[in-house]
Amino acid sequence: MPIATNLAPSVAFVTLGCAKNEVDSQEMAAKLVRAGYPLVDDPEAADAIIINTCSFIQAATEESIDTFFALAGLDRVAAGDAKIIMAGCLPARYGADLESELTEAQAFVPCSREDDIVQVVAGLFPDRLPAAPQLADDGTIGANEYALTTAGDSPWVAYVKISDGCNRMCSYCTIPFIRGRYHSFTLEQIEADVAYKVASGVREITLIAQDTGRWGADFEERKTLAQLMGHLAERFPETWFRVMYIQPEGVTDELLATMRDHENICSYLDIPFQHAAKPVLRAMNRRGCGDDFLQLVSHVRETVPDVTLRTTLIAGFPGETEEQFAEMLDFIEEAELDYVGVFPYSREDGTKAAELEGQLDEELKQERAQEVRDLADGISAGVIAARVGTRMPVLVLGREEDGQLFGRAQCQAPDVDGVTFVSAGKPGDIVEVEISGTLMYEMEGE
Repeated sequence: MPIATNLAPSVAFVTLGCAKNEVDSQEMAAKLVRAGYPLVDDPEAADAIIINTCSFIQAATEESIDTFFALAGLDRVAAGDAKIIMAGCLPARYGADLESELTEAQAFVPCSREDDIVQVVAGLFPDRLPAAPQLADDGTIGANEYALTTAGDSPWVAYVKISDGCNRMCSYCTIPFIRGRYHSFTLEQIEADVAYKVASGVREITLIAQDTGRWGADFEERKTLAQLMGHLAERFPETWFRVMYIQPEGVTDELLATMRDHENICSYLDIPFQHAAKPVLRAMNRRGCGDDFLQLVSHVRETVPDVTLRTTLIAGFPGETEEQFAEMLDFIEEAELDYVGVFPYSREDGTKAAELEGQLDEELKQERAQEVRDLADGISAGVIAARVGTRMPVLVLGREEDGQLFGRAQCQAPDVDGVTFVSAGKPGDIVEVEISGTLMYEMEGE
């Protein structure tokens, strides 16, 4: 029978993809630490390397595979002294086919099995089971808990996932095949996660999911995202809350009122419109059209006057005509959104869109995506420049290499919207500044 030792194998994580994967890595890491497995930052020093992969689009799949082979080439892995565990979206999407191709991996852990990560690691090292970890006086495991997933590599901000899976079945999207059906996490689970992070010093929490606006709709006693956010804002009044990835149908009057009435809820909405031409949206298996979205944007701004709006758009969808592409450009000009993320359409095996007629060549898709980026960047620069002279709170996050302090205002989401450079304060402080200058997405505050 294996004996617990103090020579438990060390574990390193390499996480690819979106913030939701970062949260999944956090949860796996916390389980391992609670079981007594030490964590290390450097994969070259680890006995077990867990690659949490992304395969949402082909480029992400290729990055995951390239990362795998780079890690498989490390000296300790090649010598058999370290083992690779491939987790997350790639094994969830490709299953047995992946196992037969990537024989250098010792284990595959799809999204649905990530709760079993301790058993997986123990199975790979049966003669090196860990002794029980030493608990602190308060019952926690201490600094090595590694239980915070930080947003933008800062201990002051964190992500909290409020649900998993998706029921929408957009014709281009692989998420339902990877993550399964939509299911909300309970209020008690979410509140406990938030409470832990706030107690650890986090000042801003970003709520994420594949479809945040649907939270609570699958409960026996139906709940809403507005109720969740209002509850958290009142329970943790010194903490900023932000919500990302909310579909147009999820932007309700109840949510807007909750956002408007709570100063610690960031007046920020990330709404993935994806296109503006109705025929393209129907082919995507999505609702709405450019006029509907413009009405929604106008209504949001009337209800929450200081709101910041972000969207994502797909260029070069199968069958997209010049006129339909021009309709999307017109929408961008009229909407004047703060931030726009743009992606060329990616043809993904197993999706309905991959079988549609009218597939555009890669060069044209890239050209159209770049045209959207150029237009959107020019509009964003003007919208951001209009903030000069306004006053706003900024959460100080750290210093640049030259010592310059930087942080983020409520109008800047982690990782995607730039930062604000400030002249005073220390990391973790929330300071009031007047915006004195901008350069594209960056701002300067005094």
